[in-house]
Amino acid sequence: MNEWLNTTPYALIDGAISNQPALSRETQQLKSIVLDSEISLLERLEAYEEIINIEVGDTSLSRARNLERETDIKQIYLKFEGGNPTGTQKDRIAFTQCLDALRREFDSITAATCGNYGVSLALAANLAGLRCIICIPEEYQTKRLPEIQDLGSEIVRTPGSYEDSVEYSKQIAQENQYYDANPGGANTHLQLVSYSEIANEIYDILRDAPRVVSAPVSNGTLLAGIYRGFVTLYKRGKTSRIPRIVAGSSYRKNPIIVSFKSGLDSCKDIDKTLIRETAVNEPLINWHSFDGDEALTAIRQTEGWAEDISDMKLIKTSKHLMEKEGLNVLPASTAGLIAFLKKATAENFENDRYVAILTGRK
Repeated sequence: MNEWLNTTPYALIDGAISNQPALSRETQQLKSIVLDSEISLLERLEAYEEIINIEVGDTSLSRARNLERETDIKQIYLKFEGGNPTGTQKDRIAFTQCLDALRREFDSITAATCGNYGVSLALAANLAGLRCIICIPEEYQTKRLPEIQDLGSEIVRTPGSYEDSVEYSKQIAQENQYYDANPGGANTHLQLVSYSEIANEIYDILRDAPRVVSAPVSNGTLLAGIYRGFVTLYKRGKTSRIPRIVAGSSYRKNPIIVSFKSGLDSCKDIDKTLIRETAVNEPLINWHSFDGDEALTAIRQTEGWAEDISDMKLIKTSKHLMEKEGLNVLPASTAGLIAFLKKATAENFENDRYVAILTGRK
C-alpha cells in the first residue's frame, strides 16, 4: 500500500492525466504515528493535522496573462486546486472529516461518490487508519476504482443514481455508527468550513476580495463554502467587499443553475430522467443538489450569475488552458471560468480582479 502511494499516478475521471508526486517522506513518518494505537489520541491527532498542513491546501493563484490578452480583461486569476494530493479540492473536505472522525474516535467512515471524492476520502482514511466504505452507483464505471481499492477502501455498488448512493451511505452510517462524510449529511458544516479556507487563501495573495469568484457547481458545497469564507472576511473588516459569486455547470443538468435561471429563491430538483451522464459532465450533474439552497443564496446575495455549459465547450476550454496557460485541468472544472468569461466579454467588464477555481493536474 505504501509503495502505491509512492509510485502510482492519479488518473482524472474524464481522461486528463495527472503525474502525482510521491507524498513526502515526512508524511509517511507521520502516518506511522497516526496508526500507532499505543500513542495518545492527542499525539495522533497532532500528527494527522501536520499531514494536512503539509499536503492539503495553499494551492497556487496565478495570473492568466495570455487569457487576459485574448479577452482584454485584466487581472484574471486561476486558483488551481490541482496542487492537492489527488488533484481536486475534494481533498480539503476529505482530510478535514477524517481528522474529525479520529478526534471523535470513529473507526470507519463512509461516503457516496462517482469518482474524485472517493479517491480523496480513500487517501485521507488510509493515512488516518480508518476503515473507508465508498458507495458508487452500480451502473457508473469510474476510472478511479483501482485507486480507491489500492488505498484499502471497500467499494459498495448501489442500485440507482448518485443521490440513491448518498442515501444508502447515510443509512449504513447511521445503522453501523460510521462517520458520515456525505454532502448534505450530519457533518456538512465541516465541509463548508473547509472550502471557506479557499477564500482565505485568495485573500492572503490579493489582500482584498476580488470582484468575482467563479466555480464549477455540482452539489453546491464548494460555492457555498467559498461564499461563507468571504462573508466572514468582510464582517471582520479584512476585505472591502464580498465578491460576486458565479456558477457554471453542465447544460440543463444541475438544479442550482436551473433554479437560478428560473428565478427561484430555493433550489428545486430537476427531472432525473432528463439527466444524461458523460465522462465529461459527471462531476457536475445532479437531479438534487444537497447544498443547493446555500449555493443559490450565495449567487443571489452577491448579484452573481449562473450559466449552463456544454461538454464541447468544457473540453475546448480545458485544451485552451493547457495551450495558453500550461495547466492540465479537469474539463468539468472550467465551467465557472466559462460562465464568468461569457458575461465579462459581452459586457466589457472594467479592469479589476477576477478569480476562477479550477481542478486537475499540471
